[in-house]
Formats: sequence, C-alpha cells, structure tokens
Amino acid sequence: MIAPRRDLPSISSLLALEAVDRLGGASAAAEELSLTQGAISRQLKALEAQMGVALIERSGVRLALTPVGADYVSEARRALHLLAQASSTLRDAPSGGVLNLSILPAFGMHWLAPRLRDFARAHPEVTVNLTTRLRPFDFATEPFHAAIHFGRRDWPGVGYLPLMEEEMVPVCAPDLTGGHAVTPDALLNLPLLNLESRARAWQHWFAGQGRDVARPPGMVFDQFATMIQAAIHGAGVGLAPTFLVQSELSAGSLIIAAEGPAAHLGTYYLVWPDTRADHPPLVHFRNWIASA
Repeated sequence: MIAPRRDLPSISSLLALEAVDRLGGASAAAEELSLTQGAISRQLKALEAQMGVALIERSGVRLALTPVGADYVSEARRALHLLAQASSTLRDAPSGGVLNLSILPAFGMHWLAPRLRDFARAHPEVTVNLTTRLRPFDFATEPFHAAIHFGRRDWPGVGYLPLMEEEMVPVCAPDLTGGHAVTPDALLNLPLLNLESRARAWQHWFAGQGRDVARPPGMVFDQFATMIQAAIHGAGVGLAPTFLVQSELSAGSLIIAAEGPAAHLGTYYLVWPDTRADHPPLVHFRNWIASA
C-alpha cells in the first residue's frame, strides 16, 4: 500500500530541496530548475509546513540544510533517482521490454558481449541495459533486474543460474621465461601479479601443484584487464581466467608460464531477486543464456 497522500511531498518541492542542498543556494537552484528564487523559497516553505520540520537553515543568501533535512534529502535523492530510472525505462520501451543487467567488466566484455547479438536477434523486443558493478549490492536499492555474480551461492534473496566455472592459468610475456613454461618452483623467483578480488588465487594454484605457498608479494590490481596488460608488457606473471587470455595466447603476446592443473576458484552465475523472477525480459534472457 502507498503511503497516505499527506505524507507524499510534491516532486517540485523535492527537486527544489535537492538542488538547494547540492548547489548551496536558492539562486543556483532556481537557475538549474528554470524557476525564480521566489518560487524556490515557496517550494521549500511549503515542504517544511507539510512535514512540520525545519529543513533549511537560512543565513543571508546562503542556504544550508538542517541535520534532519540532510538525512531527508539523502533518502529523497535516492527516490528521485529511482523514479527517473523508471520513467526512462518506460520511455525507452513502453511495452515493458527492458532488462537492466549488472555485469562484471571482464566477464561482460569477453564472454557476454560477443554473444549478445544472438539474444538481440532472438528477442528484438527486449532492450538490455548493461552497468558495471564489481561487488554484490542490494537489489532493493539498485534498478537492476539481474546481475552477473562470481563466487559462491551466498547472495541472500536471489535465484541462481550457474553459467561457467572459472579456470585460472599462469601467463606471462614470452621474454620473462625465455619463451617456454617453467616449473612451479621457478615461478617463485619471478614477480607474481595479484588481483584484489582473487586474494588467495596463487595459494590455490600452488596447492594444486602440491605446494604450500603463502600469498606472494607483488603488484595488486583491481581488474583483470589491467593485470593482463601488465603481464603482456613484462611486469610479471598473472593468474588469469582462460577465457580472458585465449586471443593473447593464440597471438603469442602471452604464454603459459608454468604447466600444471588450472586453479578453480569459483563459478559465474546469473542472479536475480526473488521478487522479480517472473519479469518477462528476464525470463527470456535467463532461458537464452542457459543455452548460450
């Protein structure tokens, strides 16, 4: 049930309050919203009267929000953003055929993007909007219908579809090892590159070779793409998913640095909130990606 009308302020009042908070004055807010300063002042006073709370501290021409006003505008800004997203979605696809998908950058670029043309051909009525997120988030506060997630099935309140297990192999520029694979022990004498989100990757890989090795020191990267480029340019040995380095291995800009079993660190999943499981564009996408 929607809140009683008396608790719902006008959009104009919220926009005025948000602009004053962000820009610091009625003049700048009026210019941005194409209103007069008097109109901004009236909107703020009407909002304060409706809420029964002082939201603005007035000091000459400078306006600042009271502590409760600052808390209120923070929540109001989030609501305005969600409303704007919903309106944009409606305009872009009035039939409701929109899928807002959060993706991991490396997986999205190298695995998903090359396959999206097939989905677009099969479902031209669905518009897919892609946004990058590196870590799980709260579906309740983000405008996503689904997300690509890596790791374990530890995201509450969602459904899962496993997509692919990640296989990690050590790669480096040919010059770093004389153009051939070396032994796992020899790798310890080379600079090893680390990824922030795979903190124990090297430990897992060495364990698969029968060696108990602590996390090696070395450069740390927040994305695979940067780490792989560093490896190509001779900065060290990177532990990378096979699907990300296939073209570089084929071209010879990278080689397998050491033979041995790949490290299996987790699985890529499509996840969606239980509350949106039946969203038609998501159902189409889920069925398609299951066989992609």
